[in-house]
Amino acid sequence: MNENLNDFTLDIIDLQLLDALQKDASVSNHALADKVHVSPPTCLRRIKRLREMGLIAAEVALLSHDVLAKVQGFGLFALVEVSLDRQGSEELDAFEAAVVQNDQVQQCWRVSPGPDFVLVVYAHDMPGYLALTQKLFTSQSNVRNVKTYFATKRSKFITRIPLPKGPHLSHHG
Repeated sequence: MNENLNDFTLDIIDLQLLDALQKDASVSNHALADKVHVSPPTCLRRIKRLREMGLIAAEVALLSHDVLAKVQGFGLFALVEVSLDRQGSEELDAFEAAVVQNDQVQQCWRVSPGPDFVLVVYAHDMPGYLALTQKLFTSQSNVRNVKTYFATKRSKFITRIPLPKGPHLSHHG
């Protein structure tokens, strides 16, 4: 990140670019420039700046879990609440470091109040989930309680962050 984030300003064009990229990052630079009414070089320069500022963390393909499950077989999503015996910063950091390394853990949230963590995990099937719980929870001596909710239907899933569209656009440290 080359710019000091305390000094950054986002204008309507920056927000329109960020919003458009959240909807479809595969769109060409020319199409994106047309959409936000700037020249292609200006569009490219602005996107480069937004990346350098760290506002664009990654550009990825989102797979359809429903279609993938039909092609490869079952898939199991679970939301898991985890409570630890000891909640000191070292213990929280250690647990977090252990779980985020596992690719089956898709999201890891520290939460309060209630459990210490909420995880979103994916397993191919129930035996795969049980193996994952052995690896992540049973083998950890500091895990006090695990409560799992198995997803039966996902009604909504988005990765897009709603951005302001009106006059409240700028942010100054």
